[in-house]
Amino acid sequence: MKNVTITVDDTALEWVRIEAAKRNTSVSRLVGEMLAEKMRHDDAYERAYREWQADQRSWVSSGAPYPTRDEIYAERLDRFR
Repeated sequence: MKNVTITVDDTALEWVRIEAAKRNTSVSRLVGEMLAEKMRHDDAYERAYREWQADQRSWVSSGAPYPTRDEIYAERLDRFR
C-alpha cells in the first residue's frame, strides 16, 4: 500500500473523522475503502455501458410504426384478465 497526502476542507474532515469513529476504523482506511468502492462502481458502470453499446439487437421498426403507449399497456393488462 502507498501513503497519500490529501487536502480536505474542514467540514469534510470533520465528517470523515466522525464517520470513521462510528465504523471503528481510521480515517485513512475509510478513505481508502471509499475510493476502492468508487473504483468498483465506475468499473461496473463502464463494463455495463460497453456491453450495451456492443448489443447487436436492432431497435429499428423496418418501416412499421412503433406501438403506441396505450397499445403497450393494453397488451400488459390483457395478460392479467
